[in-house]
Amino acid sequence: MTKIALAQVAGGGERPARMLEAAGRMAREAAAAGASLICFPEQFVTGWSPEVLQGSGEPLGGPLTAAFGRIAQKNGITVVGSIVEAGEGRLPKNTVVVLDADGEPLAAYAKIHLFSPDREDRHYTAGDRIATFTVDHTTFGLAVCYDLRFPELFRIYAIAGVECMLVPAAWPCCRLPHWEILLPARALENRYYVAGVNTARGPGGPYCGGSLIADPDGTVVARGGNGTELLFVEVSPAAVHEARSRLPSLSDRRSDLYHQLLSKL
Repeated sequence: MTKIALAQVAGGGERPARMLEAAGRMAREAAAAGASLICFPEQFVTGWSPEVLQGSGEPLGGPLTAAFGRIAQKNGITVVGSIVEAGEGRLPKNTVVVLDADGEPLAAYAKIHLFSPDREDRHYTAGDRIATFTVDHTTFGLAVCYDLRFPELFRIYAIAGVECMLVPAAWPCCRLPHWEILLPARALENRYYVAGVNTARGPGGPYCGGSLIADPDGTVVARGGNGTELLFVEVSPAAVHEARSRLPSLSDRRSDLYHQLLSKL
């Protein structure tokens, strides 16, 4: 069993230093409760924005990543945070970084599906690879917000052996019903845990929390309100393997046929 914490917190906007202080307090509380990992929402330190300037952001290992590393090391807990990753002469990436309990880099994932309705695709470079990592013998995968609408990505993670997906997000109130459907659906169809941590309600902001964790049967086992809070769940790899054995939909896939079907469209 791996105990994880979802840190539902409002986006920082003009208060990055205060957000990092809050993150440190939440990491300390999560570690004291026995959690091995804490995951924060999408770009929670600065607040998510679809529009960033070319050349902005920081490289992997930059100041914000280093701050996450210090929080992880100080509290002995793996930290899943979010940065605007600077590109090399290109648009930046919307990137999740993972620092282990010693503060060392463990994984990084750049958001693959960019939110075109708000023109995120015009201001960011899309990622092109998945990212997995292991904490306490549980294998985790990473996706970000809009990625949730693309089941193909989550199926690839299942094939890669993931047992729990972490989905940091800035998902607005107006589409929260979709969030509440999609997270359990991704869990059920892939027979693993899916943990979505959303941005909490803030002054005048479009977000209203609703973080939730669904188990391999698609059952919601923890759900947040609309304010700042920590959600906890114990993830069991054994439960993932039992669910897949009980209803072996993944092993019944026709991967030999799917490409042929696509080629005939």
